[in-house]
Amino acid sequence: MKLKLLLFSFFFYSLGIFSQIPELSDKAQISVITCATGNELFSSFGHTAFRVQDIQLGIDVVYNYGTFDFNKPNFYLNFAKGKLIYSLSRRRFENFLYDYELEKRWVKEQILDLTPEETRELFQFLETNYLPENRDYAYDPLFNNCSTITGDILENQFKDQIEFNNKHLKERFTFRQLVRQYLPLNSWGAFGIDLAFGGITDRTATLREHMFMPYYAMEQLKNTEKSGKPILKRERTILNYPEDSGNDQDSLLTSPLFWFMMFLSFVIAITILDHRHHGNNKWLDFILFLISGIAGLLILMLWLATDHIVTIKNFNFLWLMPANLFVAFSLISKKERPTWLRRYLWFALTCIAIVILIWILKIQILSPLNIPLMLALVTRYLFLLKKI
Repeated sequence: MKLKLLLFSFFFYSLGIFSQIPELSDKAQISVITCATGNELFSSFGHTAFRVQDIQLGIDVVYNYGTFDFNKPNFYLNFAKGKLIYSLSRRRFENFLYDYELEKRWVKEQILDLTPEETRELFQFLETNYLPENRDYAYDPLFNNCSTITGDILENQFKDQIEFNNKHLKERFTFRQLVRQYLPLNSWGAFGIDLAFGGITDRTATLREHMFMPYYAMEQLKNTEKSGKPILKRERTILNYPEDSGNDQDSLLTSPLFWFMMFLSFVIAITILDHRHHGNNKWLDFILFLISGIAGLLILMLWLATDHIVTIKNFNFLWLMPANLFVAFSLISKKERPTWLRRYLWFALTCIAIVILIWILKIQILSPLNIPLMLALVTRYLFLLKKI
């Protein structure tokens, strides 16, 4: 009878299905899994998860805090509002590994040096966290993600026994600098992130905050102690693929710098033609003011009207003026230029000078890719001032 029960339990454990939380054997171990960066933007920074393995019971599952569902109601609206909900998922290790095998991304394992009782308690915590009423959490890309949770769980479980040392960090970086280490500067992903991130991301991250990056979390575990001893029992490589080079600089013809320079050249060329022929390309001004106004309005809304933390103190709206949206329709709908336009253009130029000063003073670091776009705006602002 006991043999049948054991076989029955083994079958369900092998599927990762627990009718009740099992009592782990003394052979059980818990490890932290770190996965290499991928080609997609959301996988550009790698991944972190927990693995629970008990050979005696046939348990080998991964607890993954990086799970999200596009099909959840209002997913995109909640994402825009900064209310993105991620979930803890549980999968068989072999199924988890299969995805990384397909993508040829390396996977490394760091086995925690825990007593059997500590292993059981941590397992109980993960299982309790996996309950439907507990598994969802408010995700934040810098302050509450699959990687930061690793440090949070260890601190929660072992309290003052845990000590995070900093011997491996020769320099501490800002959040923006850490993100740029994994995204080529001249890429659409980096441009979008730099545009959306506010000045709050330009402060130096603490030792623990560096752990929002899986690679840094992995290195931090190598320099973490529990009760004065290394928390790691040993490390091993499960999948040994070379570091992915899929996030290299975009090719010249697809890079944002190329297209922004082309756009700047186009604006300068049209402006020269307008000057020579005493003309005024209203549609160019309309498009330029419209797009910059929409972008500025979105940036301001991300700061003031959402729960996003990373978009706080974003001064990009000073050169992407939200009011340009109103000006665009004023220019296209009226035969004569508004009387207030001269004052507005000087104000817009002053704001661009202010945002450059903010950049120089490192209150907020802007992307160099903004420069061609700023110059395009300045070109038309100065031309319109001359025409008034």
